[in-house]
Amino acid sequence: MSNQPTTTSTEIWPSLPLEAWQDTYATLHMWTQIIGKIRLVQTPWINHSWHVPLYLTARGLTTSTIPYGSRLFQIDFDFIDHQLLIQTSEGARQTIALYPRSVADFYQSVMEHLRSLDLHITINTKPNEVPDPIRFEQDETHAAYDAEYANRFWRILLQSDRVLREFRSHFCGKVSPVHFFWGSFDLAVTRFSGRSAPEHPGGVPHLPDAVAKEAYSHEVSSAGFWPGVGLSYPAFYSYAYPEPEGLKQAAIRPEAAFYSTELGEFILPYDAVREAESPDQVLLEFLQSTYEAAARLGNWDQSALKQSMFK
Repeated sequence: MSNQPTTTSTEIWPSLPLEAWQDTYATLHMWTQIIGKIRLVQTPWINHSWHVPLYLTARGLTTSTIPYGSRLFQIDFDFIDHQLLIQTSEGARQTIALYPRSVADFYQSVMEHLRSLDLHITINTKPNEVPDPIRFEQDETHAAYDAEYANRFWRILLQSDRVLREFRSHFCGKVSPVHFFWGSFDLAVTRFSGRSAPEHPGGVPHLPDAVAKEAYSHEVSSAGFWPGVGLSYPAFYSYAYPEPEGLKQAAIRPEAAFYSTELGEFILPYDAVREAESPDQVLLEFLQSTYEAAARLGNWDQSALKQSMFK
């Protein structure tokens, strides 16, 4: 059991200023990559890398069940009691406390606990999608963990996941689960037009081009939540690939949303949602209006893709 205090705040959409937790952010990014890579190497491939993300739980993030031969195991981040829980289908379990510790120390502890459960797993220890990556076993640089801000981040993901699931339910075409990508450290959901797309150019830092090309093999409209990378503040985003002509100039809602030419996508600052009288409504308005702009300008068959059986 962690000796960190349990956060009991009932604030539904808490504040998350990047400057207050950016060191914890960087460390937690690497910790989630370690756990995500364990799932990656043990799980059969699913299109668009859908076999690699983590998922929201009532206490944190989970890998969901991972195969190990005929055995199964699962790894969960608990951001209430601040611990990592490893469980097997035989009923065995190990816990690792989450506190300020280096990535190297966390990595060693995770691997030792896996071996104690007779789970012998090897991962690529070079981080993905970050500049100047440091191999996990060598990373003594990132060693921060602020329990309060880790909990706030999870609570925002939990609420965002809930609203993105509602948005997802309005679409009857191919659509991804709502999942947390540990490489880019964002929550995302993606809709597909059903048509193939031009080959993606690749070029994502420390990510094989083949992965990016397969991920964007078909036309998409994707949206989600970033805690601050590239913006210096947390925000919701929405983009289309390929981007149809005229998307940059499209009228979208709410008023606080805008098109970032630097990022090539629509942005809605998180605080515009958090401070709204109806945060759900503001976020859904952003998601729906940006999707409609992408689908209209991209000539998607919107009537055929609209789900008519939602509440």
